[in-house]
Amino acid sequence: MADLEQLKAKYQSVIELAMARGVHLTNVHIENDKLLIRGAAPNQDVKNEVWNQIKAVDASYPDLTADIGIDPSLPAPPRIYEVAPGDNLSRIAKKFYGDPNKFRKIFDANKDQLSDPDKIKVGQKLRIPE
Repeated sequence: MADLEQLKAKYQSVIELAMARGVHLTNVHIENDKLLIRGAAPNQDVKNEVWNQIKAVDASYPDLTADIGIDPSLPAPPRIYEVAPGDNLSRIAKKFYGDPNKFRKIFDANKDQLSDPDKIKVGQKLRIPE
């Protein structure tokens, strides 16, 4: 018989990522001798992140059943990006949106810590809205 605490410990990084990215978990228990993780993600990107983490823990995941749906009514938490050397808001906007001209979207989401779009600092953590 599978041990709930051992399986939860094995897949703890999956559970933590899911909760951090706004997945509403409805079940985390043993079913049919496997850990069942059931919930709803706010969008496909978040669902994919959870699945990528599952595969990083165990590519074959024989002891896990994951039933992750999508519920667009759930709020997606903003992505966080740590500013790297050589970054500017235009470069970051190009990375996330494919368009450097969307830098204003990032600036507006971070007005609590930015007073000028040209003054960001290495190591600063910026919210990247969807």
